[in-house]
Amino acid sequence: MALDGTTPEELREAVLWHLTYTLGKDAGHSSLYDWRMAMSFALRDRIVEPWFASTRKTYETAAKRVYYLSLEFLIGRLLEDAAINLGLRDVAERALKGVGPAFDELVADEPDAALGNGGLGRLAACFLDSLSTIGVPAHGYGIRYEHGLFRQRFEGGRQAETAEDWLRQKHPWEFERPEVAYEIGFKGQVHGDFWEPAESVIATAHDMPIVGWQGKWANTLRLWAAEPTELFDLDRFNAGDYAAAAEPEALARTISRVLYPDDTTYAGKELRLKQEYFMTSAALQDILRRYFATNSNARDLPKHVAIQLNDTHPAIASPELIRLLMVRGLTFEEAASTAERTLNYTNHTLLPEALERWSTWLMGNVLPQHMDLIERLDDRHRKAHPNRPKSVGLVLNNEVQMGTLAFVMANRVNGVSALHTELVKETVFADLHALHPEKIVNETNGITPRRWLKLANPPLSGLISETIGEGWEADLDRLQALEPAIDDAGFIERFSAAKRHNKVALADWIRGTMDIAIDPDAIFDVQIKRIHEYKRQLLNILQTVSLWHRIRQNPNGDWVPQVRIFGGKSAPGYAVAKEIIHFINDVARTINSDPEVRGLLKVVYPPNYNVSMAERLIPAADVSEQISTAGKEASGTGNMKFALNGALTVGTLDGANVEIREQVGADNFFLFGLTAPEVVARRRIPDHARLAIEASQNLKDVLQLIAEGVFSPGDPERYHGILDRIWHHDYFLVASDFDGYDAAQGDIAQAWKDQGHWMRMAARNTARMGYFSSDRTIRGYMADIWDVTSAM
Repeated sequence: MALDGTTPEELREAVLWHLTYTLGKDAGHSSLYDWRMAMSFALRDRIVEPWFASTRKTYETAAKRVYYLSLEFLIGRLLEDAAINLGLRDVAERALKGVGPAFDELVADEPDAALGNGGLGRLAACFLDSLSTIGVPAHGYGIRYEHGLFRQRFEGGRQAETAEDWLRQKHPWEFERPEVAYEIGFKGQVHGDFWEPAESVIATAHDMPIVGWQGKWANTLRLWAAEPTELFDLDRFNAGDYAAAAEPEALARTISRVLYPDDTTYAGKELRLKQEYFMTSAALQDILRRYFATNSNARDLPKHVAIQLNDTHPAIASPELIRLLMVRGLTFEEAASTAERTLNYTNHTLLPEALERWSTWLMGNVLPQHMDLIERLDDRHRKAHPNRPKSVGLVLNNEVQMGTLAFVMANRVNGVSALHTELVKETVFADLHALHPEKIVNETNGITPRRWLKLANPPLSGLISETIGEGWEADLDRLQALEPAIDDAGFIERFSAAKRHNKVALADWIRGTMDIAIDPDAIFDVQIKRIHEYKRQLLNILQTVSLWHRIRQNPNGDWVPQVRIFGGKSAPGYAVAKEIIHFINDVARTINSDPEVRGLLKVVYPPNYNVSMAERLIPAADVSEQISTAGKEASGTGNMKFALNGALTVGTLDGANVEIREQVGADNFFLFGLTAPEVVARRRIPDHARLAIEASQNLKDVLQLIAEGVFSPGDPERYHGILDRIWHHDYFLVASDFDGYDAAQGDIAQAWKDQGHWMRMAARNTARMGYFSSDRTIRGYMADIWDVTSAM
């Protein structure tokens, strides 16, 4: 029986009812898809009641609401997640016995909702889970991408992109709301404070209930789809100009078709800006509609509403909120003050180039009234701070600085790890911090233990519950109670067995999908994240080549078997990252076919990394690669997921690595590399890369192998671009950190030889990761930024 009293028999009847009356199928002739949909609908039915109850209580108590605006929500599969949060996972499994496919088969059949790219989108999904678990009245707002992020495949080792098709099948977790629709305009003319758009689309709402742990509260993720204001031009159609007749529909579908369209062209930039405004305007119109249904004073908005901007993508919110409030009768200054007290901004990057900038011509063309409002906000800020540096401006060098706009118009600005927040103050927003010393606060990221331990790692989560009891899922600090058991040989044996179970499962999956045999008793060393130069997948693969070269030179040495596993996608227009992907695959092909290494080293790069793949890789990992150039990674959340699941981190003092190392203990973390201040100092040294290379025989050997075309025999000059960057343009200090990283890998191999000691270190990582629950992060936002309390 589940938390709500549902028995397997009752759930089975609900599934069979939906097979018959929702899907129109007989159980004896139903496909796997039919069974999955029926189970999804049966579980969704059990979310609706707490969803409605949560909404009613929010209205009854007039509770302050939180609105989270994000261009990404990397929610992944929802079937098992919902079953676990409802307490129905085992019930669902028993309900299908003897009548339908196994529950695990249904889970594996669900498409992975590709509504995000990486950590930013997954963080947003974790936050929604925690908001519902804690009982904070909240809405998430995003775009219902028809295709989402591209599907990655490899052609000759190169990344190729095809459209993601997650919506080819009906999405059972959403409720379409055709009555909730807003017109979104673009371009046109401005007459005083009146804007007459030349183009427009309709934003229509699709709601997903997000249920928290134990089904006590459910919030809403509202995704917007773009539809045409008129289906097509009938006169043009009848005249035979079919393409022109369909232009309104084409514009609308384009806006919500693909996440992160390539913006290396003007058309791509225009589409990206339209997407951001489309989502933000629809969300703000919806927020104000809901607010004015029960409130009449627009100036009181900050007392009842807190809006969080996840990165700069929704930064257009400030001029749009001002525009909408002016329509309600507020003056520009009243509207600007109200917006500034309502909006908050999360910064996720220390890369200046990642803080979006739009040309004033593009902004003025696509959103002419907003360009005017941004200039007025710039003038307002200049007058308030007459001594502001020339480097500060919402408009600089004929570009709108979206990071500055988000900062200036936010009540609070937060970083996402202790180190990152301090670096935000010292680097990208140093001048603004001097003008607004009270604005920046820190909220170190977190992850939901429901998905990233309970769901992803049943062997380990089961052992935890047997050892310390239930309840840790919503109180992750309770993992500290595992500490006494770590000295018990029986517990460590079971901990080791749980890890090996996951490694065997991953090895079977890799053999089945990639036809590569890997040894479950080898070190599984995993680096999964977006492919970017600062994340330094290149450092990892160069050291892998060095290890391969040394094994070949001394095949009878005391080597530890290793499997290096990569996962991640490059942005379609990021040529350097794509070159690194190609290189990794060429190295994998060379090493995996080399009989001289005798299985001592394998390289595996499964294509199309996503949430579901992460749920396979993370529980099976022995080593977590967190090797970004210090001072570049804002936080990371993959580092938290790995450590929680008993992987040992090899990493730099970057992002949340600093806090993870403090929590798990320096003896349970493999540290290497330059610190953030040392990185800055190193870059000032002329020829720093050449000096590092000349001092490292191992690195010189690797670069020589690449220069000789060992990994591209048919095209020996293929990776001369990589060589040139390492020798002459090594901004991310791969060469300078190579020997330190190589030594850390040597320490890992040595530590692996004492399996009892290794497993105790791994168990300490799990036991000491309670701080990194997204529940703790959300409570920080509640107290420091939003001024809200739980409504449960």
